[in-house]
Amino acid sequence: MKIFLCVSAAAVLTFVGSLWIDKLYAASTELTFPEKISERAKFRKPLIFCALTIFFCLSTDLRLSAAIFLLTLMTATDFEQYMLFDAMTLPLAFFGVLFAWQTNFLDHAAAALIGGGFFLLLAFVTGAIGGGDVKLIAALGFWLGCEKLLNVVLIGSIAGGIVALLMILAKKKDRSSYFAYGPYFTLTAIYFLLT
Repeated sequence: MKIFLCVSAAAVLTFVGSLWIDKLYAASTELTFPEKISERAKFRKPLIFCALTIFFCLSTDLRLSAAIFLLTLMTATDFEQYMLFDAMTLPLAFFGVLFAWQTNFLDHAAAALIGGGFFLLLAFVTGAIGGGDVKLIAALGFWLGCEKLLNVVLIGSIAGGIVALLMILAKKKDRSSYFAYGPYFTLTAIYFLLT
């Protein structure tokens, strides 16, 4: 019965989520690849459906499923257009505050403040981190707390760095190319939410 519910929820939320992404793209003037929206999104629906089905089957908490849904959509938008939309990050942060209130609020609020502040500082110093990543890390702090957020930042940074290096070595990108780090943080966060 749980598998049927997970598959059904994943199917409905894939449809709704993909429509939401399309509306956000249509309203945005800051897309990285505006002329390649359909080309870069051709595998979006099956990938979101498969990911949500697996994640929902592994989740035992409806609150976490809401975060996982938003993080899955954010993974898609960052891979497709190197964009993390406030329309997704703000609900993630809001529900994270509610979640933190029911756990260890001080630890989770500190994680949001310190993590978001550190990434904001990195954004100013390096110019290589976007505002979406700063807000994502702050929102994840409310969900994960200090220890898990630190793990997400370390693992996500290492994984993203390895993939970036491999893409440079394969001549798919060069050192001046844009690179989406958000998906490595979102996917790592989903892992820690499920464990």
